[in-house]
Parts: sequence; C-alpha cells; structure tokens
Amino acid sequence: MRITEIYRSIQGETQYAGLPCTLVRTTGCDLRCGYCDSAFAFQGGEEMSVAEVVAAVDKLAVPLVLLTGGEPMLQREIGDLAARLLTDGYRVMIETSGAHPLDRLPPEVVRIVDMKTPGSGETGRMRLEVLEGLRAQDAVKFVICNEDDYRWAVDLIRNRGLAGRTEILLSPSHGQMDPRDLVAWILRDHLAARLNLQLHKYVWPPDARGI
Repeated sequence: MRITEIYRSIQGETQYAGLPCTLVRTTGCDLRCGYCDSAFAFQGGEEMSVAEVVAAVDKLAVPLVLLTGGEPMLQREIGDLAARLLTDGYRVMIETSGAHPLDRLPPEVVRIVDMKTPGSGETGRMRLEVLEGLRAQDAVKFVICNEDDYRWAVDLIRNRGLAGRTEILLSPSHGQMDPRDLVAWILRDHLAARLNLQLHKYVWPPDARGI
C-alpha cells in the first residue's frame, strides 16, 4: 500500500478530537475538493507492506489510530491493515469520503464519513447509501463553506434520519467562514450536531504537516 506519512499527534477533528492519536495517511485521492488541505497526499508517498505500517504504528505507542488520506479506501489492503491493527489491540478509525463502499472494513472500525457539500465541488460523487450503515459509534461529517452548504447538510440529515442514529459533525471550512456563524445556525435550528473545529489548525500553523 502507498503511504504519505505516519506520525503521532492529537486527533484534530471528530468525536475523538483532542485525544493522542497515530495518523496513517495514505497516498492518492479520486476527488478534488475545493477546500482540500491535504493535496500533498495526492501523489508520491512510499510503498509499504501491512507489516511495515503496523511496525511504524507500534513504534509510536498510541492506542488510537486514524486511517486517513488522501482517500484510504482506494488502498486495496486497507481492510487487512485495519484488521491487523484491531488484532493487535488498537482502536481504529477511518476518515473517508462518501464516494466509496465501506464493506471491506471490519465492523469494529469507527467510520467517519466526510460527505462532500456543494462548496467542495464534489457532491455529485457521493454515494448516499454509505450513510445507511452508520452506527452510533460512527459519524458523518460536513465541511461547511457557507449557508447554502449548511442548508444542504441539514436537508440530508433530516431526509436520511441521521440525527440520533450516528454522530453528526459540522466543520466550518477553515479560513473560509466564521465558526460563530455556524454556531448561530445550529442553535437557531435546534440541530442535534457537534461543532467540529480542526483543533490542530489552532494549535499549530494551519498548513503545518506531521503534527
């Protein structure tokens, strides 16, 4: 499998935000979201076996592991990697777009599905059926660029009955919209959602890598 970087930090987003975490960032993505902050992972990387990735994770000695990208579901061995990490006692999460089925993943993997709002330019690539398999321990994430994105997300949340079934994360596009506006909309609409700030971009420079 192709890997861009493996490093130890805090989990910057999701319902696990703030916890120490090892991030395994795979190489390659089939989407080109307008707000992407990891375009450096589109190309390059290093070819590594599942055993080599696990060995690198072991050296960092953090019990929580996030598989991210790029798009980790493009890696043929991602299910095997997740299974091996689970067997070794790690708690495993994956952050993936809503463009790919997740049936190759072991059920114990926590799924964070980043549904692409209209502001991403990639809404048409989303597979809404992916949402049907989300559970209480999983989450659906929406990056919000403006109020049109917010309205799109709210309609999807309500039409698919997501509230109360899985964690809902609303993330203001960093540097593009004021988080205070998003908070105001959530409170105005009594939406059962979690504000999902990217903590690592407040702790370190927004474009810093490997942190």
